[in-house]
Amino acid sequence: MKVILNEDVKHLGEMGDVKNVANGYARNFLFPHMFAVPYTPETVAYFEGRKAEIEARKEAKRKDAASTKDKLESTIVELTVPAASNGKLYGAVTSQTVSDFLASKGFEIERKRIEIQGVTIKSVGNYTASIHLYESTNAEVKISVKGQTTDNKAVEVTAKKEEAPASEAAEAPAEEKAE
Repeated sequence: MKVILNEDVKHLGEMGDVKNVANGYARNFLFPHMFAVPYTPETVAYFEGRKAEIEARKEAKRKDAASTKDKLESTIVELTVPAASNGKLYGAVTSQTVSDFLASKGFEIERKRIEIQGVTIKSVGNYTASIHLYESTNAEVKISVKGQTTDNKAVEVTAKKEEAPASEAAEAPAEEKAE
């Protein structure tokens, strides 16, 4: 079924786009939520009248993507990950890890928009990732992965073990009061 999108729909398109979708998807999701209207001569004429407004909105998105691109390209993603002495990571740096780091810096980037060469990073070093922002606007982000030795990890484990008896000691008097 041919529809015209009334709003931006994630994974489908933007306002004013003409799309072919399944009949059930249109009837059960797009039409009831007013995300789309059927493709008819009346709706085509209506969207032709709003074409200037839609283009202005897309131009604002393009400018926003360009400014975000500049900010992202000046940002260096520095990650410290537990690693062995030979530089192999115990885990992996994925697009989700990069997305979480960028979110802590104030960027709202979905993990699906982040492309790391080879899907994941499994060793210490410097890498680049490509982030798709809008239409053909892509940002190249530098990723610096540093290894954290196992000595630091042992310190964290002993600190957690020391906290556990203190919490158990706090629970024991509470149980005595209950009796």
